[in-house]
Amino acid sequence: MSRISNLVPTGARLPRRVSQLLAGLVLYGISMAFMVESSLGLTSWDVFHQGVSKATGLSFGWVVILAGVPILMLWIPLRQRPGFGTLANLLVIGLVVDAALALLAPGESMAMRVTYLLVGIALNGVATGMYIGARFGPGPRDGLMTGIVNRFPRLSIRLVRTSIELLVLAVGFLLGGTVGLGTIAYALAIGPLAQLFMPVFAIPAADPAPANAARLVPVPST
Repeated sequence: MSRISNLVPTGARLPRRVSQLLAGLVLYGISMAFMVESSLGLTSWDVFHQGVSKATGLSFGWVVILAGVPILMLWIPLRQRPGFGTLANLLVIGLVVDAALALLAPGESMAMRVTYLLVGIALNGVATGMYIGARFGPGPRDGLMTGIVNRFPRLSIRLVRTSIELLVLAVGFLLGGTVGLGTIAYALAIGPLAQLFMPVFAIPAADPAPANAARLVPVPST
């Protein structure tokens, strides 16, 4: 039997997995827009995206998309293989965040900005649980981290993740990205939120046995 590329999703749970993946990525883009319009600080990568956007004049969403291309190129020496979720992550989030930014009014009062920030972080936690739970592979940025760890096993995930986050945060800040309360709040909250929502949206790796499985599969003797 010929091998099916990991870029093509298959399986009985496919409709649920695809719909959950896309819903999670859409929600992720919306959560980013809320944080941007709060003007209270962004995630490390989004500080970078916003800084590049200000420096180049490209929209925030297009920077998210275009920045993912060279990041994927870094996967090659790391022997990482993109999956369906990787490519969907690359395209969907950038397009959604631009659309959401066009529709979402900027936060005016401090109360409104804080509300935007809290909503953005909460939605991001839900979105993270949804797209990871769909099991279609990491996005370009998370895949870079896992690729480095797999290629250089002596390096810890904590060290690699922290180093990447600090690097893009510093570059983004120098380019004019927003660093503030939201940056710290997200860093503290996203771990517990992901831990809370990932089990909720986790789709099992295999379908449960059908009700008539005992009649279809002979029971081995003991």
